[in-house]
Amino acid sequence: MRKYSGILVLVVILVLFIVPILIIQVTQPEGRRFRGVVLEDTQHREISFPNTAQQIELGGMLFAPSGEGPFPAVVVIHGSGNSLRNHRWYLTLTQFLQENGVAVLLPDKRGSEKSQGDWRSADFEDLATDTLAAIQYLKEQDMVAISKIGVVGMSQGGWIAPIVANQSPDVAFLVNFVGSAVTPQEQLLYEENHNLRQMGFLPGISNLVALMSTAYLKNIGQKEFWDAIDGFDPLPYWEQLTVDSLTLYGREDTNVPSADSAEKLRALKNPRIQVRIYDGSGHALADPVDLGDSIIRQEVLDDIRDFIGSVSDHR
Repeated sequence: MRKYSGILVLVVILVLFIVPILIIQVTQPEGRRFRGVVLEDTQHREISFPNTAQQIELGGMLFAPSGEGPFPAVVVIHGSGNSLRNHRWYLTLTQFLQENGVAVLLPDKRGSEKSQGDWRSADFEDLATDTLAAIQYLKEQDMVAISKIGVVGMSQGGWIAPIVANQSPDVAFLVNFVGSAVTPQEQLLYEENHNLRQMGFLPGISNLVALMSTAYLKNIGQKEFWDAIDGFDPLPYWEQLTVDSLTLYGREDTNVPSADSAEKLRALKNPRIQVRIYDGSGHALADPVDLGDSIIRQEVLDDIRDFIGSVSDHR
């Protein structure tokens, strides 16, 4: 009897775990290859500037439009993890803005490329000081005439952008590019759950496994980082926002809970906060399936350009 019970348990495990995963792995199509800008195709100037608040030196690239200006300018705030200069996602947005009369300061994230420091042990308020230092650099440099300065938070940078906007009187506008409005803990669970479903785990089971994987990341795998950002809530920073902002989400995002994030921002009823959701796009806001291969869809780029142009030169 025990022999048959063991076989039954094995069959249940196969049906619930292994078989669905194998089916997904065998049948899923090859990943899409997206088109985007590469570093060697850009025109930029090498720069460096100090973060005096935390005594580190930061590197970066300044992308200036053609002409005399003055031009609106943006500082890009990086997403999670390490960041390399030849990142097509950032560069595609950067070159588009440059070609459309917007100067872009694309810093090296602290601890990456030519920037000192370590993002792994920094909380979001620490990382905000890097962007504040970049804004100060834009104010003081004499290579390009600037009319107004804004910030563009990419993914995780969307948590940092409203911190910067509330702390700096020089920020005239904010673009939140797929940055979550839920807590980091909520987003991690959402992302892990969807990662597991993409691997083939069934709904419900993926929820349980995600609880275990998030606990591992927070307490072992990425403990230093999660200790630094523990307890962070982005909504109080959005509630205090007094500059025009544009938040962009993809409806099919499996990294950020776009619907929940949009609902939370709209519930604040802050007239300065615009929220748009794009059907058919995921976290990168790339072209929908069968409608192109651009890493950022043209509609998104145009909306960002038009938004920046609509903002007054004075806060």
